[in-house]
Amino acid sequence: MIRGRFGDCLMPSKEDLKRRAAEIIDAKADELTAVAKTILKNPEPGFRELKTAKLVAEQFAALGMQPRSGLAVTGVRADASGTSPGPTLAILGELDSLIVSDHPYADPDTNAAHACGHHCQIAMILGAATALTNSNVLDHLAGRLAFMAVPAEEYIEIEYRDGLRRDGKIEFLGGKPELVRLGEFDDVHLAMMLHTTSNPAEKLMCISNTNNGTVAKRIQFIGKASHAGGAPHLGINALNAAMMAMTAINFNRETFRDEDSIRVHPIITKGGEAVSAVPADVRMETFVRGRSLEALMDANTKVDQALRAGAMAVGAQVKIQTIPGYMPLKQNKAMAEIFRVNAAELVGEENVGYVDHRGGSTDMGDISRLMPVIHPYIGGATGLGHGATYVIEDYSLAVIKGAKALANTAIDLLADDASHGNSIAGGQRPDMSTPEYLKFMRGLASEETFKS
Repeated sequence: MIRGRFGDCLMPSKEDLKRRAAEIIDAKADELTAVAKTILKNPEPGFRELKTAKLVAEQFAALGMQPRSGLAVTGVRADASGTSPGPTLAILGELDSLIVSDHPYADPDTNAAHACGHHCQIAMILGAATALTNSNVLDHLAGRLAFMAVPAEEYIEIEYRDGLRRDGKIEFLGGKPELVRLGEFDDVHLAMMLHTTSNPAEKLMCISNTNNGTVAKRIQFIGKASHAGGAPHLGINALNAAMMAMTAINFNRETFRDEDSIRVHPIITKGGEAVSAVPADVRMETFVRGRSLEALMDANTKVDQALRAGAMAVGAQVKIQTIPGYMPLKQNKAMAEIFRVNAAELVGEENVGYVDHRGGSTDMGDISRLMPVIHPYIGGATGLGHGATYVIEDYSLAVIKGAKALANTAIDLLADDASHGNSIAGGQRPDMSTPEYLKFMRGLASEETFKS
C-alpha cells in the first residue's frame, strides 16, 4: 500500500493517523477534562445514571453520531462506520459510581461517589470517539466502531437491583450481562476499555491478564423470637446460625487452592430486631469469587454447605438466593500486545507495568467469554480503590493519554483494511456462544430454603 505524509494525496500510514488523532484529542483536552469533572461532581450508582447518560448521548450526537439511549435502563451506544467492510470494535466506558459516603465528592443525598475512576472512562471514550469519527481518520478505517457507555459495572445495591429484576426491568444485575441479553453485543467482534489505577507498582499504564469471577448471595436465617433474658431456651437464635455459618466458611478456607484466588467476604445486613429478643430474622450478603469457573463453582458449593450447617447447628432455617455475578476475565494476548506498544509510545517502555491476576471482578469478564477483549489500566489516581481517598490527580494522564491509547489501538486494529482486527477476531474461538452464556447464567440463579 502506498504510504506518505498525512494530508497529501497518498494513503496515510497508521502513524499518520495516530498523529492526527492525537492532535484532535489535544485540541479538546480542556473540554474532555471538564466532562470528567462534571461527572465526578454528579455521581450516580448503577441503573440510575440518568444525568450521566444524558450527557454522553449529547456528546455522541455532537460528533454526528446517532446515539441510542435507555439500553439496559441507562446505557448509551453510538456507532461510526469505516469505508470498507471489517469487524466491529466496541470501545467501552462505565457510567456508574460507588457508594462511599465520606468521599470528598460524594453526593450528600445519595452518598454516591466516583471512587473507582469511571468518570475518566467516559471522558476517555468521548476523546477516542472525537478522534476516530473525524473524517481524516475514519475514512481510512475498515469495519465499525461501537462506542458504548455501560451502566452498573459496580456490583453493589444488590437488594435494589434484585427488585428491578423482580419487577421485570432487568434480568441480570450487571450492565454488560444485561446488554448481552438485549443483543447489543451480537454484532460486536472485539471489545476494549481502559480503567484507572492508583497502584504505583502498576506504573503509568498497565497490561493485565485475568480477574476473578463472582457470584452473589443473599441469605436469610430464620429462627424463633423469644425473651433474650427470661426465656432464651424457647427461642431459636438466627444470629448464632449466621455466626456458625461464617465459622464454617472459614473452616473451608484451607481447602481453597492459592492458585484459584478464592475470595469469600460476607457481611451481616440485619442482626436482629432488639437486644432484648432472641434474633429471629438475620440477613447476610456475600460474594464468592474465583479465578476460574470450576474453582468458583466449587467454592460456591462449599459456601452453601456452610450456610446449611449453620442453620442445622441451632435448628434454624436458611434461605439462600444465588445471583449470577460476573465471569472470570481473560484477555486476548494479541490485542494486549498492540495496546502495550501504544502505551510504551505514549509513556515510555519503562512506565508500562504488568499484572498477571487481580482478585476483583468485572463484567468485562462476561464479554471475554464471547469475543477477544482487553481491559488494561492507566494511572493518574491516588488513594485506595473503592475508598474515600481514591481521587484522580493527573487528568492529562487518566483522560487525555487514556483517550489516545484507545484511539491508537483502534487504529492499529481497523486500519490497513482491518488486517489485525480480522486476524484477532477470527483467531480466537469463543468460550461460549451468546445462547450458551445466557443458559449458563440463568442456570446459576437459584433460591432454596433449607429446614433443619
